[in-house]
Amino acid sequence: MDGILPLWKPAGMTSHDSVFKIRKILRTKKVGHTGTLDPQVEGVLPICIGQATKISSLVMDSNKVYEAEVCLGISTETEDQDGQIVESRVVEGNLSIEQIETALKSYTGEIEQMPPMYSAVKVNGKKLYEYAREGISVERPKRLVMIHSTQLLSDKIEWSKDQDTASFRIRINCSKGTYIRTLCVDIGKALGYPAHMAHLVRTESGSFTREQTMTLDEVKEAQEQNKIQENLIPIDFALQKFDTLYINEKDSFRYQNGQVLPLPNPLPSTNPFRVKTKNDQLLALYQIHPTKGTLMKPFKMFAKEK
Repeated sequence: MDGILPLWKPAGMTSHDSVFKIRKILRTKKVGHTGTLDPQVEGVLPICIGQATKISSLVMDSNKVYEAEVCLGISTETEDQDGQIVESRVVEGNLSIEQIETALKSYTGEIEQMPPMYSAVKVNGKKLYEYAREGISVERPKRLVMIHSTQLLSDKIEWSKDQDTASFRIRINCSKGTYIRTLCVDIGKALGYPAHMAHLVRTESGSFTREQTMTLDEVKEAQEQNKIQENLIPIDFALQKFDTLYINEKDSFRYQNGQVLPLPNPLPSTNPFRVKTKNDQLLALYQIHPTKGTLMKPFKMFAKEK
């Protein structure tokens, strides 16, 4: 059983819990996820099965798309709705959609972020949330992330009943490692208010979209009907961003055995690149040899389909 199962992870479950349940349903140990999704967040979580576990890191490094609700007027310790309130301020009634759109324009391209204290980033071998729970303040390492686009989804501002807070929804297309909580806080600062992330859903992860996903109940039903393999997405689908080198059948054994070979001419436009037979069977990912510039070597190998 090989392929990728795009799971719709429910809120209230960790990514590790999801993998455990999939292993139990499919009765196989070779299962891995493609990057953690916070327990309170629902959304697309590609699950790699069998040989697909070899490319989990590549899927993990792909872009993500999120839909978030930004709440102005309240900031919290955790930067989301579950944390204790740190600061509050009444949002003025003259706040406009135009002001929000202007603020969002500042958060596209490469930006610098400081990870929240309640995060799994490690400092001196210890996770930040462990320091936070102990009340210890430490210097957090800043990181550069890429925001490809930030789009306002709301056509009007949602005001709370007491009019103290204001909320709106945004869609973010971003690189791996982007903290959407922090982005929401920073957008609030740009508008002059404390803020937090009130809700978050991940709608895309790499090549995988919400429409392709299955729930855990649907996975269980497919397994009971012996239809799980037809619901798995081929490994090649997740590697679309890599160029392809097509080879003759007679040369396939050299690639299947992982031989170091001369670079092809013309050279594929990506590094690594896919190696496929003329009948479109994926054999391997190859890369330019790191020390021998005229040669190429295997990056990931895939066993021949039976």
